[in-house]
Amino acid sequence: MQLIVTNFDWLNFVVLPLLIFLARIIDVTIGTIRIVMVSRGKKIAAPLLGFVEVFIWIVAIGKIMQNLDNWVNIVSYAAGFAVGNYIGLLIEEKVAMGVVRIQIITAKAATDLIAKLKSSGYGITHHEATGANGKVSIMYSIINRTDITRVISIIRNYNPNAFYSIEDVRFVNRGVESIYEVKRKRLRKGK
Repeated sequence: MQLIVTNFDWLNFVVLPLLIFLARIIDVTIGTIRIVMVSRGKKIAAPLLGFVEVFIWIVAIGKIMQNLDNWVNIVSYAAGFAVGNYIGLLIEEKVAMGVVRIQIITAKAATDLIAKLKSSGYGITHHEATGANGKVSIMYSIINRTDITRVISIIRNYNPNAFYSIEDVRFVNRGVESIYEVKRKRLRKGK
């Protein structure tokens, strides 16, 4: 049995949808990263990424509008959008730019957890408070985003029932340095 395909329009049903799909992946990935740049106050990178994002989007949407009767293009456009979001988030997660504030609240004594975080190079601000169920310890730290997994691992090892939240920080007055880096700088300066 021989399969005969005559007059199949490869350009409109394979090549163009594939190009639209890839263009959408690229422009949405760039858009996701651009949004992160805007939230971090990157005044040069965000507009440049925005230019490239919109340029690609205009080309892709132009091809869609010229071929509204081709449902394959529309599906490719939507699929590219979905995949672009996913890839953009993966890239942002891997790059892990910037710093975050982690707040840890625990009903258990925080002495060991504080000691471990400090010995691991993280600065901690700590105070006692009263929560809904009694006395709690509250700890704050500003850390590099790349350190989130490490800090969470320490929290889980020393107090698995601790509540913690993580928030993006747009600006830090002084750089986020581990206490070891600060001590090394002081030693080099002779202080």
